[in-house]
Amino acid sequence: MKKIILLLGTVFTFGFVNAQGKEDMSFGVKGGLNITSITNAEQDGVNSKPLVGFHVGFFGEFMISDKFSIQPELLYSTQGVKLEVDGDNGDLKLDYINVPVMAKYYIADAFSLEFGPQVGFLVSSKVKSEGVSMDVKDDTKSIDVSLGFGVNYNFTEKFMLGARYNIGLTRVQKDLFPGESESKNSVFLISVGYKF
Repeated sequence: MKKIILLLGTVFTFGFVNAQGKEDMSFGVKGGLNITSITNAEQDGVNSKPLVGFHVGFFGEFMISDKFSIQPELLYSTQGVKLEVDGDNGDLKLDYINVPVMAKYYIADAFSLEFGPQVGFLVSSKVKSEGVSMDVKDDTKSIDVSLGFGVNYNFTEKFMLGARYNIGLTRVQKDLFPGESESKNSVFLISVGYKF
């Protein structure tokens, strides 16, 4: 948690210094739908399907110029994948506190493209099947790094709609067995947001 606070403090301070005196700072809340999967989950007879989850949290946007802004966020995100092994179904559920820092470019007044890194801090990791839940946090890496890119549309000065894809850069497994491939998070998000 200290790492999260330090990272957010650094980003928000940077944005404040650059936007100070311009009244070009805004803060808000956002949330929405996640469609998540994990790459290379289909190994040794295991079939996988996307898992539906959600994200919710806060963001700040700091205008650097008329066209560019920096948008740090703090999001709680439910991720993972559906698994089928020998006819038995289960879910691998990974919950993260994600800290994306997006660079945004406005191609029009209301429409922007975004791109940037994200660091995720693992909150829980569980396999759930037929009402039984097993904690696998000790087998899951506590830090997840990904790269996100997407689009945003501002309906009004207050309301926005966005879509983003996060591609994992680091593996989910803490340790790799011989012959095992790295598995990485893959997340598609649809968000609605409200600026204060």
